[in-house]
Amino acid sequence: MSDHDDSPPQDEKNEEPQSPSASGSENSGADTTEQQPEANPFEQAGRNPLGGSGGTGGAGTAHAARRTFAPGRAERTYEISGDGQVFEGNYFIGQFGPDSSPPVVQGSVPLEALKHLADVYCEASGYHRMKQLLRTDGLLVLCGESGSGRKATALALLSELADNQVTRLDPSHAVHEITEQMIEAGAGHLLELPPDDGRREPERHRGETRKEPRRPSRLSELHLDRFSELLRKSNAYGVVLVESGDLADRLLRGRYGMYCPPAPAEEVLHRHLRVLLKSEPEGALDSARALAGRSDVTEALGLDELRPREAARLADHLARRQKGELTDEQLLDDCATFVRAQARAWFAGADRPGMLPEALPTLSAAAFRIAVAVFNGSAYSLTAEAAELLAWELAVTLDPEQPVGRRLFGTHAEIRPMVARSVLEDGEIDLGDARVPMRAIRFQGESLATAVLREVWHGYHNVRGPMARWLRILCDDPRPEIWVRASIAAGVLCSWDWIYGFGELVRPMAALDNPVPQMAAATALAEAARDPKVQPAVKSLVKEWAKSDDDALLATAVLAHGYVLPAGSVSASLDALVSVVRRQKDDDVDVLGTASFSVMRLLASGEPETVTGRLADWLKDGRRKLANLVLISMIGTLTMRTTYLWGLREVPELEPYDAQPLLVALLATRPQLAPELAALLRHTLATARAGETALDELGSLLRRASRNEEALRLVCDFLPLLAEQRRDRDRLRSLLEDLVRDRDRPLNRAAASRMWDAVGEGADR
Repeated sequence: MSDHDDSPPQDEKNEEPQSPSASGSENSGADTTEQQPEANPFEQAGRNPLGGSGGTGGAGTAHAARRTFAPGRAERTYEISGDGQVFEGNYFIGQFGPDSSPPVVQGSVPLEALKHLADVYCEASGYHRMKQLLRTDGLLVLCGESGSGRKATALALLSELADNQVTRLDPSHAVHEITEQMIEAGAGHLLELPPDDGRREPERHRGETRKEPRRPSRLSELHLDRFSELLRKSNAYGVVLVESGDLADRLLRGRYGMYCPPAPAEEVLHRHLRVLLKSEPEGALDSARALAGRSDVTEALGLDELRPREAARLADHLARRQKGELTDEQLLDDCATFVRAQARAWFAGADRPGMLPEALPTLSAAAFRIAVAVFNGSAYSLTAEAAELLAWELAVTLDPEQPVGRRLFGTHAEIRPMVARSVLEDGEIDLGDARVPMRAIRFQGESLATAVLREVWHGYHNVRGPMARWLRILCDDPRPEIWVRASIAAGVLCSWDWIYGFGELVRPMAALDNPVPQMAAATALAEAARDPKVQPAVKSLVKEWAKSDDDALLATAVLAHGYVLPAGSVSASLDALVSVVRRQKDDDVDVLGTASFSVMRLLASGEPETVTGRLADWLKDGRRKLANLVLISMIGTLTMRTTYLWGLREVPELEPYDAQPLLVALLATRPQLAPELAALLRHTLATARAGETALDELGSLLRRASRNEEALRLVCDFLPLLAEQRRDRDRLRSLLEDLVRDRDRPLNRAAASRMWDAVGEGADR
């Protein structure tokens, strides 16, 4: 890829001698022979095979996507037995979400449970204002995330005002269905609404129509006013719990709604530990709290901040460790279940009642969580759009006969991340040429992304089809910020189930006559090959495709070898690439261009010594095809920016030079390679069929270097190595003269003078 700021416009280059097809079929065979080398193979030397500038995106995008699925995250298994309920303190916690088990019938909360709550409860911010509103209106609506301590806060408020007489109302009843007979005089009443706004309808089957009028699906202030009046008549109190979302957002703007922020996790942990360890020797409490902050424990938890419910669970595990009931390994295993439990709670029964449009809200929430897993840390706008595409795929799979649309003014962008336990924050996205600001979304826990994909992929087979179609659509998007993320996620899924992933993800993309999905397929193959158990299958497949007569499969195999992982080593990857080039009957422009791109990526893979040594061997081999591969690759190093040559293994030393051409980056990070690089470039400049293009691209590199002091120093140290012979010096000085005399873009004279002197130093060596 040429630097479009410094090199002649592409259109001007295309005005050079035309190919036979452009100049007419009447040209003689001799003319055809003379013109063929112009178009083949150096016309596109140094260009990105994906097309326009930055087709592969910036290295920052790829590395961020790779870190999302770093090995070892959320890979511990978690089995939930029985009905998926965990009893903690004074109430049951449903691990599978509020709709996973039969509704709890109306009944009083045991006195001992309320007393235990009084011992461990940590007041949420705004507790006293909540109590005042409850006294005034008799009714309070508490909104917040699941596990945030809303229920504990509600029970604490009601037990304080109603003298420990608290009744839980049956959540299968909507607020407008509560009657005066259901209200106990002087008591507190707790009603927890499910996320679907309290609506309960019989499940329909395909083809059936509704026989009864639909119940009101939107809880309104009118319903709450009626409930408040019933409570005040009986000198009673009521708290309604609503999970964050559209309904909560609307109720918070009304008379009865208040947001219940989570209490500080450290304080909740301390209070629970104090109760659990009250019979233990002195120092046990401090030891348990120190254990909670240990790096291996926090890493196993995989969450940025624990919610009160999780802090209470962790306190139980820590207390058991202090009592000798658990080993350190068992403690870490228990801590690793927190993320898996969150993922399981998100997706269990997410398609109930099984028909649209009733199931669409929960399907949309599930799609958003999966999209955040794939785009974790990326732009919110891209994530939200990807989530809508996935929601459509899920919806048409669930109910093919029901038309699907999008809500235009649904959940606000500031509220929607709560559905996925994520946050919005300011960030930058790497475009390769530049970094631009973005509004990013990320999980509040580095292990959540892997846990979400693992839960869906392994837990729900019928979701695989729509997910595979969705990822293929994303991998066909020319924007690297989308296809890079999707392809790496696809590779992770393939590593978990190679047979299915290859057939539904990789093979369909590789077969497309489009370089973007081919590159995406190659990326997915390389990512899957990271797993040692899958790598042999990937290696065998890529070897087979490299011999294929299908141009698309061949191109995918060549691109895959630029990642090192499929072949297992840089040396093996180079062997595979040269084997492909040797098998071509003629100098195939596309194959050579794609192979040279992979060679450049191998140069940037952290083992450039292996690559430069092999390039020199290919030149000594004497075969024209191998020589052309070397020539095209060296031309590419002059202008291809390092950021576009990212691999799936990070090379930290190259990161400061992402914006520089690969040659400059190598000179900065591998100065010992300068003589070998100079020998390869001298040969390229001196070869008739490649020299003109190489000289033009070297001019582009010199122009760029003149604007950067460090790059200028590196180039000036390198030029003497290019000027060993008089002919070399004459060629370089002629180039410098042309650059300085350029009427449109004259080279800076001070920089040119330094380069001129550096060229002269070559005579003294």
